[in-house]
Amino acid sequence: MRICALLLAFSVCSCAIAAADDESHHHEELTEAQLGTVHFPSSCLASVQKSVERGVAMLHSFWYEEAEKQFAQIEKQDPQCAIAHWGVAMSLWHQLWNHPDKPTLERGGAELKTARSLHATPREKDYIAALSTFYAHPGRPYQKRVKAYSQAMEKVYRRNADDHEAAAFYALSLLAAEPEHDKSNANRKQAAAVLEKLFSEEPNHPGVAHYLIHTYDKPDMAQQGLPAARRYAQVAPAAPHALHMPAHIFARLGLWQDDIDSNVRSIAATQKEAAEHMGGEGHQFHAMDFLVYAYLQTGREADAQKIIDEVRAMPAMHDMYGMGFDPRMFALSTFPASYELELRHWSQAAQLTVVSGASDFDQSVTYTARAIGAARGGSLEQAGKEIAQLESMQKKLGAHRKKDQGEYEGVSDELTEARAWLAHAQGHHDEAVRFLRTIADKEEGEAEASQGIPAHEMLGDMLLESKHPEEALAEYETTLKTNPGRFDALYGAAQAAEQAGKHDKANDYYSQLVKNCDGATSERTELKHARQVIEARAAASSGR
Repeated sequence: MRICALLLAFSVCSCAIAAADDESHHHEELTEAQLGTVHFPSSCLASVQKSVERGVAMLHSFWYEEAEKQFAQIEKQDPQCAIAHWGVAMSLWHQLWNHPDKPTLERGGAELKTARSLHATPREKDYIAALSTFYAHPGRPYQKRVKAYSQAMEKVYRRNADDHEAAAFYALSLLAAEPEHDKSNANRKQAAAVLEKLFSEEPNHPGVAHYLIHTYDKPDMAQQGLPAARRYAQVAPAAPHALHMPAHIFARLGLWQDDIDSNVRSIAATQKEAAEHMGGEGHQFHAMDFLVYAYLQTGREADAQKIIDEVRAMPAMHDMYGMGFDPRMFALSTFPASYELELRHWSQAAQLTVVSGASDFDQSVTYTARAIGAARGGSLEQAGKEIAQLESMQKKLGAHRKKDQGEYEGVSDELTEARAWLAHAQGHHDEAVRFLRTIADKEEGEAEASQGIPAHEMLGDMLLESKHPEEALAEYETTLKTNPGRFDALYGAAQAAEQAGKHDKANDYYSQLVKNCDGATSERTELKHARQVIEARAAASSGR
């Protein structure tokens, strides 16, 4: 339902950037054991060499706020350090999720112009020239610039065969240059070939483990990312993103407790470092997004509610690296919507409050939840009104479609889902199914509360309610292939299998649901029923 890239855009931004010289003492406290091991020789003064490597290690963990401060401090300590200017420019471009605006491109370009004017080694010049291909000609389409950068980094990688930093940054560039909606995984396979070799040679390198996780962050590749996921947090325990990132693989595989543990640690680290005035307070919202989702899949609704309450109690956050929005607004919109829809609280979903001050994009989440809640609760007139709000938003975003393509597609999919449930409530079963089919097959699995309910699972619900258990079971099982361990998909599959007379299969799904919720104090009717079925069958089996 949501566009993952947009969420990442706010999730790793800083809420405020303190002056570098005010915070440099924090940098000095971070050691190789806390950030991972990198080897990045430079022509800068020997006194800043460790700082250069610390900045590079921060880049590898996407701690862009602190990396920028680190390299800015080096510029002051050694005005002739060309690679420091490269480091600032690298910090300004968040390669896997954002397209820098013109002022950012101009600033990065100015840093690189300065870098080119200073003395540097041939290797340093390679790095500077490669990044310049991205920042040059800001008017060129983004995809052309990122592809040019990746091609340039490949040359750096080939020319410097023993430079593992060049190899790691080249692999990252391949991921950044991946064409949108590419199903061939060609760039990911190229990146994996580079990174897997490095992983065996440099198990303590933060970028290698990190980029392997991103490489394998797809349902059909996630299992391959488990070794890196197990390693990364150990390599860079001071970086909040390093503590969170393994959760991408854990969530893909339905390893809920590992997912929960990763995000609890990441949130704690972010809040601790924010209290010390270090950059990156916004990291916590992405981790919270994953955490709410994992809690809802494991019968820990009270814990999910605590996260929502915590966000509500937070003060407003501003600036967000000049992106002009408060990340808390996104959380306040998406977390409650997910909570009510996942728990099938239709009347509560229908009465959700639209967050004042939230963007149209964020508010669309609330209108979608209200529409679905109203339709499923029988309030068809209200559902129609909520859909009208979404139609208005879609039209507004359509006027700026080239600039906000992701937002337009996200709202369009939400509108389709809302229309599907209204059609279903009106008895137009075939039309409702057609609506959902248009978005179901392009989904690639969920890992966050903000991404909503998988469309295949919604299809399963519709088909089950329409007395088509065999077809419903197929949809639930399709959901579980890309979303293993989802509470509602497991329960739906069990119900569909039971109604189709496949009792052994039903028992397997009930058992998995109960196992996932082991130790949970949830009062959900579905979980109680699953436990009763398991207990009854166990009693019947022992009585034979």
